[in-house]
Amino acid sequence: MDADKDNANPTIINPSDLPSRPPAYPSLADPFSSAEASSASSESDDEERREEIDEQEVYDLISTISDPEHPLSLGSLGVAKLDDISIQRPTSPRSRISTVTVLLTPTTSACSLTTVIGLGVKVRLLQALPPRFRVDVRIKEGTSNTADEVNKQLGDKERVAAAMENRNLINVVNTMLATCE
Repeated sequence: MDADKDNANPTIINPSDLPSRPPAYPSLADPFSSAEASSASSESDDEERREEIDEQEVYDLISTISDPEHPLSLGSLGVAKLDDISIQRPTSPRSRISTVTVLLTPTTSACSLTTVIGLGVKVRLLQALPPRFRVDVRIKEGTSNTADEVNKQLGDKERVAAAMENRNLINVVNTMLATCE
């Protein structure tokens, strides 16, 4: 049964060793502040106070995606790693667009499902992140025999859109994303 898998015996990371955010404790609000004062803030204040998204949150979004070949998550297989996620904030005060870059590490350099895994990660982030984020998913250099080809496919909006019109690929990606919280 495992003979048809690219990597029948992948390295599995212990869940307790995966990066996670410490539990958040509720802040103590000023009991003497009035509700009217807090609701009087303007729309521009709301935009300035928008929730920032960091690398840990991006990792949390993609680490639970299931591998299409194994009944394990991309985080537990080491395909998605916190250190391989970066967020480039807008460089101009007039720009509001940030770029999330995710570098994936296939479990083997000959993995035939690298494109599908990258597509699943890209779809997950496009669905979960606000529109002010551009998503750049790539295969980490030197980790796959087909990295250049896969990166070209994942970076091409038309190819990604065409892939997501393929019923078989949609089913595979939906199965991968079914494990996401």
